[in-house]
Amino acid sequence: MTDTLIPVTTRKDWSSDQDVRWCPGCGDYSILAAVQLLMPELGIKREDTVFVSGIGCAARMPYYMNTYGMHTIHGRAPAIATGLALARPDLHVFVVSGDGDALSIGGNHLIHALRRNVDITILLFNNQIYGLTKGQYSPTSEVGKVTKSTPFGSLDHPFNPVSVAIGAEASFVARTHDMDRRHMMEVIRRAFEHKGASLVEIYQNCNVFNDAAFETITAKANRDDMLIPLRHGEPIRFGADGDKGVVIDSQRGAHLVDVADVGEDALLVHDETRDDPSVAFMLSRLATGPHEPTPIGVFRDVMRPDYGGGVEHQVAAARDERGPGDLGALLRSGAVWEVS
Repeated sequence: MTDTLIPVTTRKDWSSDQDVRWCPGCGDYSILAAVQLLMPELGIKREDTVFVSGIGCAARMPYYMNTYGMHTIHGRAPAIATGLALARPDLHVFVVSGDGDALSIGGNHLIHALRRNVDITILLFNNQIYGLTKGQYSPTSEVGKVTKSTPFGSLDHPFNPVSVAIGAEASFVARTHDMDRRHMMEVIRRAFEHKGASLVEIYQNCNVFNDAAFETITAKANRDDMLIPLRHGEPIRFGADGDKGVVIDSQRGAHLVDVADVGEDALLVHDETRDDPSVAFMLSRLATGPHEPTPIGVFRDVMRPDYGGGVEHQVAAARDERGPGDLGALLRSGAVWEVS
């Protein structure tokens, strides 16, 4: 960075001059607003910030941010963001992707960016449908989903994005939803502040092709009983009166209980810094879909070396040992031949 002075900005400064073109009522508007409102609070400069996206409705986001941005190809945003983060560790790199983009053609790129712990912040918009291509089922669509591409109902078992990320041992994993701006902003802030790969799954309503997919748990009247807040260092409990909770036992793993039946001392105390990912994974499996009480918040926030830092260390060590590199000599070393 050329200047350490961070100018005071507002949402307007972070908003581009492009007309926002999503379907009226799309949850993407809410996510965009949350991100634009959050950016002035992060203490960073627009010219040091990059949004990288793939293909899909969510992938339009770089157009609407007054930062650097790349609208890349289907599923490859994590790979391109990896290269950018390694080449320019001074930049703040965000990846914006949808459930189809990230978990279908891009699934391999996503899990390797997470396991390598590349210092990028991934926002995964999950609406359980392909919206841009007009309503085909996606890797997160439920079994039996009837769409244009599954007229007799989907036979595929869906991915749970949080489980996938924890299985890849991502060092930061969280979930939020498009109906709670304050929660979105806080979770995305935490993801940004984390050093290493961060993934935030955002439940996002597609009101055209999959309307009300998350209403059972995200509607205001249902949230107390259907959203399980994860708060570090606190017993996991939910319900309007905190009468429900989560326990772990050797037979059933993590499961829901009535607090009155087991007592508060039996409840699982949430530890997002636990190095072993098994408990976080169990929490990610509490709900089989967005029609049962569902954990929300930060599942995992652990510290481990980030990939870019390791690469920089190797390069520096090689330079100290061997001196400045000679590209010409490298290209002509080893097995070479001449073409006459």
